[in-house]
Amino acid sequence: MAHLQVSTPRVCIQTGDFDVSAEINALRAHDARVGAVCSFVGTVRDRTAGTPGSISSMELEHYPGMTEKAIEAMIDEAHKRFDILGARVIHRIGVLHPLDQIVLVAVTSAHRGESFQACEFLMDYLKTQAPFWKKEQTPEGARWVDARVSDDAALAKWGIEARNI
Repeated sequence: MAHLQVSTPRVCIQTGDFDVSAEINALRAHDARVGAVCSFVGTVRDRTAGTPGSISSMELEHYPGMTEKAIEAMIDEAHKRFDILGARVIHRIGVLHPLDQIVLVAVTSAHRGESFQACEFLMDYLKTQAPFWKKEQTPEGARWVDARVSDDAALAKWGIEARNI
């Protein structure tokens, strides 16, 4: 079977939800080289610092154009580091609630190891370097979410120093 290029964009920033199965099917469609698909779905939690029910909603903002360009560069870097065939990142913006899907990172490769590594790399990079701003609604009021030290440490394992955005 010949490889056909599918016109699905690699990066999508959207307010609406996404269908994980449909996104993965589109990413691997018509590519018989794909032997592995790894995906990560992040969801909105109802807690921060382990306190259940402390978050009623989260609002995400971004800079249109700049955010997509930054994520495209992350995917380009993943292609340089890992033997992957394709990648797709969907990130939601706007007001989200606990249990809502917030992000999808999906990667295809010939073998699972590259797919797992690239998916983790992209998620670590996305958490620290993508220009998104998150505001949580809590019983005490709204607050902007700062980057966590653990996110910076996850990025450092790839030899990348986190930069403030």
